[in-house]
Amino acid sequence: MDDIKLSISQIRDAASQAFTHASGLKGGHNADYIPYLANIDPDLFGLSIVLTDGTHFDFGDTTYEFGIESVSKVPTAILAMKQHTPRGVLEKIGADATGLPFNSIFAILLENDHPSTPLVNAGAISACSMISPAGDADAKWKAITDNIADLCASPVKLIDELYKSESETNFNNRAITWLLKNYNRIYDDPMMSLDLYTRQCSLGITCSQMAAMAATIASGGRNPISGKPVFDTEIAPKITTLIATVGFYQHSGDWLYTSGLPAKSGVGGGVLGVLPGVMGVAAFAPPLDDAGNSVKAQAALLEIMQTLGLGIMNGQNVTIVK
Repeated sequence: MDDIKLSISQIRDAASQAFTHASGLKGGHNADYIPYLANIDPDLFGLSIVLTDGTHFDFGDTTYEFGIESVSKVPTAILAMKQHTPRGVLEKIGADATGLPFNSIFAILLENDHPSTPLVNAGAISACSMISPAGDADAKWKAITDNIADLCASPVKLIDELYKSESETNFNNRAITWLLKNYNRIYDDPMMSLDLYTRQCSLGITCSQMAAMAATIASGGRNPISGKPVFDTEIAPKITTLIATVGFYQHSGDWLYTSGLPAKSGVGGGVLGVLPGVMGVAAFAPPLDDAGNSVKAQAALLEIMQTLGLGIMNGQNVTIVK
């Protein structure tokens, strides 16, 4: 198969075309089970790309701070791998796609009392319980937010109203947490671990920051904006694999089949995509489909990949030329 050579202008033009196309789409609705998210302007839409050399493009509402929600599972899984090795995360949590909704309790039972993967709610709560130092909520929180700041090349902050809204409605996650405790899959105080997870989901992030995070993964752990090495190279294919297998929950197989792009969604409307060695992409728009994935964001990322003829399974070497 022929290798692909792309110019920066080709990538920029494809992104611009995709943004214009997706901007006109209708359908979906804001997540309404979290009151704060239900009230976000549904017309907001942003698209960002960061190449592995640090070149970046932004279209639309890319400086708007939205709730990171389930995309936060990606950086915390990376942090857990940094602290406990990829093998340690596999043994304590797992790496299996559930094929079920992100908040499924039934998935825990199907996986023989295992959280399945750190990219669904059960595994993410378990991952928060693994973060060091044990028993110190403040130090754990600092480790989580410092890691995200390193991945984004800029700090993030808590959206207090979202955190309050999440905390008052997280009944399903409380049930998940105690079920995991019953099966010895929580490795610190259960309610502390749940609160850390709830807080990380309530962080505000911009589309530009999310694209920088994705580009850090695509660059093998080195942030292309700051130049800082954030995690060991061996972690990059592990987290990319997790994203590919479960990033769109029960639509993950369909998404990877059509787009060829490992991507992780969140009910705040954000989608993070990683094309190893090439770029990180991110898009944000609040209206979601039935699985909790942003309608406009996934349409934009899909069009970029199809326009450029890219895909992680294509077996092509991609070279970016000036």
